[in-house]
Order: sequence, then C-alpha cells, then structure tokens
Amino acid sequence: MRKKINFININSFENVIVFSSILFLVNLIFPYHSSGFVYLINELLLFITIFLLYKSLLKLLQEKSYSPLSLILNSGILAAILFFILSLTNSGFTLNNDGTVYYNFFNSLLSTLIIFVFIGSIVFIFTSFQILFFLRSKKDLSTYFNVMLFFLAISFLSNLLLVFDPSLDYPRDTFFIVSILLITINSVRVAWIAFLNKKQKKYLLIISIVLTVIYSLTFSLLIESNVVKKIIYAFSPGFHTIFSLVMIYGAIYFLVIFFTTLFHLPTAEAFDRKALQVSSLMDITKLMTQVFDFKELADTITAMTTEICNSNSAWLVTKENNKIVLNSVYKIGFVDADKISYSLLEKNNINEILVINNSDNKIYGQNYNSIVIAPLKVYDKINGYLFTARVKENNFDDDEIKSVEAFANYASVALENAMLIKKSIEKERLEKELDVAREIQRKILPLKTPKYDNLEISALFIPAFEVGGDYYYFFELDNNNLGFVVADVSGKGISAAFIMAQVEGVFESLSKMISSPKDILIKVNEILIRNLGRKNFVTAIYGKLNFDSGKLTVARAGHTPILYLNKEKIFQLRPKGIGLGLDAKEIFQNSLEEMEINLEYNDILVYYSDGIPEAKNNTNEDFGYKRLEEIVFKNRNNDTDTITNEIMKELSLFTKDKPQHDDITLLIFKWKKN
Repeated sequence: MRKKINFININSFENVIVFSSILFLVNLIFPYHSSGFVYLINELLLFITIFLLYKSLLKLLQEKSYSPLSLILNSGILAAILFFILSLTNSGFTLNNDGTVYYNFFNSLLSTLIIFVFIGSIVFIFTSFQILFFLRSKKDLSTYFNVMLFFLAISFLSNLLLVFDPSLDYPRDTFFIVSILLITINSVRVAWIAFLNKKQKKYLLIISIVLTVIYSLTFSLLIESNVVKKIIYAFSPGFHTIFSLVMIYGAIYFLVIFFTTLFHLPTAEAFDRKALQVSSLMDITKLMTQVFDFKELADTITAMTTEICNSNSAWLVTKENNKIVLNSVYKIGFVDADKISYSLLEKNNINEILVINNSDNKIYGQNYNSIVIAPLKVYDKINGYLFTARVKENNFDDDEIKSVEAFANYASVALENAMLIKKSIEKERLEKELDVAREIQRKILPLKTPKYDNLEISALFIPAFEVGGDYYYFFELDNNNLGFVVADVSGKGISAAFIMAQVEGVFESLSKMISSPKDILIKVNEILIRNLGRKNFVTAIYGKLNFDSGKLTVARAGHTPILYLNKEKIFQLRPKGIGLGLDAKEIFQNSLEEMEINLEYNDILVYYSDGIPEAKNNTNEDFGYKRLEEIVFKNRNNDTDTITNEIMKELSLFTKDKPQHDDITLLIFKWKKN
C-alpha cells in the first residue's frame, strides 16, 4: 500500500525526506542534467525540498527557543564547515578538457552527498537569521522579511529561463542585486543586541569579526573557484544563487552586528545595572511568597541592596515596641551598624528617603562618604529602615537613590508578608491543635442519646469557641438504673476542654463503683482538688434514675438550678452544694445535699449550663431563668426534642446581635410511665 503524502502539513519532516530521496536519485542517475526536462524537474524538486526543510526547521527552532548567541554560534560553525568542505572540494575534484566536472559513480555519489550537506546547512543558517530578525522586535516586520523571501525565491526560479535561452541571464542578475539590497536593509534589524549584558556583547564583538571573515571567504570560493562553481552549477544553478545570497547575507549581517555591538558597549554597564535591578526586584517578589524565615529574608535584602546600588555595605533595622532592632548586616560589623543607626535615627526624624554626604569622608566615626536611608513603609506605618553606604568619593546618583527607594518598598512588603506568614503558620498550628481537641471532645460526649420506653431524653451541646468546657454523659448502671452527669468547667476554650476530659474520666470510673450521687461528687472533689489550679473549678449535677420506681436521686455541686415541671407547675430545684475543686473534703462534704424525687407521668426535668440564662442581647440584658421557664411550660405537652428546639430558637432570636460568649449545654428528661 503506497504512503499518502500530506502536502498540507508542510511542517512535517516526512515530506522533506520523501522529496530529498527523489532529488537524490535524480542527481545520482542524471548527474549531467543533459536533458532540459530533467533540469526542470531537478530545479522544481530542489525548490520544494528547500521550502519544506525551511518550514520544518523554522518551527523546530521556534519551539526550542534558542538564545541569540547560541543561534549565531551554530550558524557560524556551519559556515566554517561549509568553507572547509568547499576548500577540500576545490582540490579533490578535477575538470574535463571541455571544462565540465569529471564524473564517475563515486564522484557522482560524493558530490551529491556534499550538495545535500550544503542544502541543510544553508537552510539552517537562513532560518537562524530569520529568528534573529524578529527577536525582541516590537514592530511587525513580517512584510520586510517576506518581500526579501519572495525575491530570494524569484532569484532561484529565474535560472529556469536559462533552459530556454542561455542569454536570458539579466532577469537573474536583476533579482540577485535586488535581493542583496533587501538583505542589506533587513540586516540592520538587530534589536536583540540591546538586551545582552556587557560580557555577552564583548563575546559577540569577537564572534562577529570571525564570522564576517568566514562568510566573506566562503562567498569568494563560490565565485572564484572554478571547480566548486562547476560542481554546484552542475547540480543546480538556482542553488548556487541561493548559496551565494545566504553567504552575502551572513557577511553583511555580522558586519552590521560588529558595528552595532561596538556602539552599544559604552552603555552596556548601565544596561546591566538596570537589568540587575529588575532581576533583583523580581527575586524579592518571589521571596515574598517563598521565604518564611524573617532572618533569611532580611539577609537576602541587604545583600541584594549592596549589589544593585554598587555600595560597600548595607544593613536593615526594624522598629519593635518603639525600639530599633538590628536584624541583618552585610559587609559591616554589628557594632558599627548599630552605632550608625542609633546616631542617625536619634538626630533625624526620617519619614522619607534620606541621603547623607560628608566631604570629610567620615560619617559618625566610619569611613563612609555617603549613606542612603530608606524607610520601610506599609500603609504609611514605618516598620524599619534600610541603610546602604559607600566609601567611594562619588556620591549616590539619582538613579541609585530611586533604586534603593523602590527596593525598600518591595522589602517592606516582603518583610510584612514574612511576619504575616509566620503568624499564619502559628495560627494554622493552633487550629490543628484545636482540631485534635475538638475530636477528643467529640469522642468524650455521647455519640447518640439513649432511647428508653419510659423516658424521653433530648441533649444538646454548643461550645462558645472551637471547643468548650461543658460536659454531659449517661451511665447504664445495674438494677435498671440510669446514671447521668451535667458539668461546667470554669473558663472556656482549650484549657477548659482538657479539664473537662479529666472530669469525664473520673465520673466514668466512679459511677461503676459508687451508687450514691452525693458520695460520687465527694470522691470526685477529692481527686480534682489535687489536680486543678487555684483559679479552676467545676460545677456539676449527678443523678440516678430508677426505671422501675421512677425515683430520681440527684446531688448538685454549685451548678445551675434544675427546672422541674410537675402537674402544671414549674419549680427550681436547688440542692445545696459548692463547686468541685473549691475546698477541702470536710467543707465540701458538709455543704452537699442529696435530693430524691418520685417522678409522675409527663414530669419534665431540665438540666442546663449557665450559657443559657446568662446569654445577653445587644442591650446587655440576660436571657434569664424566667424566659427559660416560660418556654418549657408553654411546650410542656410536646416531646423533648421540640422543647429543645423552641428553647434554642428563642435564645437565638434574643441574642441575634450578640455573639455567644459561653458554652451551652441542655439536657431534658420527660418521664412517660404511669
């Protein structure tokens, strides 16, 4: 099955290989091109091959994004190789008596291979020139280059007229001259030279001299050498024309590069300094998002300041609690930098950039002729100062002062970001700790509310912050009894949460060993009094409910009153007792009272923390016990979940303009046994 050639995809190297193979065979079989038809076919095949190779190489070089110096070096190496091959060819081939090249099969194969090397090299060199032509150009120059490209193609094809009449050489010569004029005009498009640094320009100056000579000598070989000219003419007169034009292009182009680079050398140092300033500002911009360590960032800033301002030393100070703190020094001692900073800032109220010059070449005991001080401002607040000093007799010029000011502006933002990032990392660390505490608290509280036939239970816990110090739990005891506890640790946040975790463990252990609520609280107090700090205490209610008799036994250690609704009446039950951890065993035990209640059908018990009655509105008024009692009484015929929802609804409406300031715990029992 024959391979289908895609003529539309001119950027493919596959088409180049196909046409090159055909062209190679034609020249191997018909080396003399004695027939006009063969000559015509050969020229057309060569033109298409060169065009396809040019398009493919152009796309390849554009994708690779070579630097201008690498393109010039590569094209120069190829030009040197061409000159070397042409020199060998001139001495390696002989002419017949009639002036034609002597061909046998070996000579025919060798000359064809050499020509193909010429084709590839010439196309690569020309493509490199095209990329350099458009490089760094701000204007659309495609028209100029395309016109030149058109005349190069016409110069190649005009040789076909010689097939019909050898005397028709004046069109070819005309187009050749026009092409040289266009090459000369386009050779001055060298905008990319301005963007090279001083070292690169010096290197380019030497290379341009060498390449001008190489391209000129190669062109002279093409014109003067009879053997070379005969071999290339025998292959293709059109290619000889293109070969010559590309060599002329190279000679003119590198001659222009030489003089242009020579004129740019005096300003190269200034350009390098500007480029360094821009590069340094870009680096500090990256540092603003990548460097988190404040000291590392300050060291980088002082080093960069010295480099871009061509100064001898630099240092940076920050303002902390209205005091000057020396953070970083570069090429100056800490003692000297601190002495100069203190002297200058004490005598000058510096709100804008300040330049100090001294004709005695001494500034505050130091061998500095000029010092620039730039404040580090963020939102009109001065956070510090950037100093840079010079020993040389020449003072800082306006461009250098502006550079220091611009760099200080970037530095101030960078340093501010470093501080913010440090705070952000600390905040993130605390949030992770809170996540751990939140997870611990979630596991401590009951995963779900227990379900019983004779008892409805609703429970709710809302911390004021990420974690809280409130606690409730249920304990399934023997003899058909249910134990439960509601506790509130003084304070809020993580410290209260960890105390609450400790309290949970104590109640969990004691509830399985001690039956009496009063005795449990006494034992809990003995344990906590040894572990809690003086400022911490815990309020709690511990109760035990028997499902057979409906008897409820409770003890209260300083916690909020229990709301008890019985037969259309609501009471506040206040068994005596002080908070856990407040006093020693005897005092706590004597203050504690145990209460028993025989529950009746639809009796409601409400246990809650002080986060509900002490919740405040925008006028600082408490939610209070009365509102809570009214909501419970109003919803007494509803289930416990509904009562809970109504309490929270009214509480949210009451405190809608005020943030929650304390943890909220709510536990509601409703007895359902007759």
